[in-house]
Amino acid sequence: MIREIVLDTETTGLSPKSGDKIVEIGCVELINHIPSGKHYHIYLNPERDMPEEAFRIHGISSEFLADKPIFYSEYQKFMEFIANSTLIIHNAPFDLGFLNAELKNCSQKPITNKIIDTVQLARKIHPGARVSLDALCKHYNISNAHRKLHGALLDSEILAEVYLELIGGRQVGLALNSKARSENSNLNSNDQTSNKAGLEIKIIEKRLKLLQPRVSEQEKKSHDEMVKKMGRTAVWQKYN
Repeated sequence: MIREIVLDTETTGLSPKSGDKIVEIGCVELINHIPSGKHYHIYLNPERDMPEEAFRIHGISSEFLADKPIFYSEYQKFMEFIANSTLIIHNAPFDLGFLNAELKNCSQKPITNKIIDTVQLARKIHPGARVSLDALCKHYNISNAHRKLHGALLDSEILAEVYLELIGGRQVGLALNSKARSENSNLNSNDQTSNKAGLEIKIIEKRLKLLQPRVSEQEKKSHDEMVKKMGRTAVWQKYN
C-alpha cells in the first residue's frame, strides 16, 4: 500500500524568521494514488496580528482565529496523521520552513518524511511552462472556479488532482481506460517501473477476462440517482 499526504498551509506572511506563523493546515490522504476521503484540517491561533497582505490572500482574520488552538497543543495530532508517509507539497520549501520552525518552537525535531515538490515535478514534466497551481489546473482542465481565496484544505484537494495528473496516477492506479492499458502494455505487472515523472509506481495486473457485474440494474439506477443528489463536487462524479 502506498500512502501519501497532500499538504498545504496558510500563514501570516512569507517568512518564519520574521515572526510569521501558520494559521491553517490542510492535508488530504491518498492511498495508492487515490483520495481515501480522509483528511486533516485545522485553523491555528498565531498569537499575533494578521497583516492585511496575508488577509487578502486567504481571508482569515485575527478575529476568526482568536478562539482557535495554538500549534503547540495540536502538533502531535498533525505528526501522527502524516506519520512516515510521503508528503506532496506545492513549493515545499515554503511550507516545510514554517512547519519546521513551529516544531522547533515546540522543542521537536524537523520533519524527515520523503517530500515530493510538485513545483519541481511540474517543471520537469513541463519545462518552460508556468507551474502555479492555477496554471496547472488550467493545463489539466481541473476546475478551480470555487477557489476564490487560498485555503489550506481546498488547495490540498486541488493539488491532489494536479499531482495525480502529473504522475499519471489515475491511469496507472485504476487502469480505467484503453489508453492506460496501451501505455503499460509492455510492462510486467510484477515490476517496479518509472513513469514519465521519474517516480516508481507499481502496475496493477490486468485481468484477461472481465469480471461480471454484481449489481443489478435497479441498484445501479439507485446509485446514479444518489450521486446526482450529491452535486457536481462529489468524488463519485469522477468515477461514475
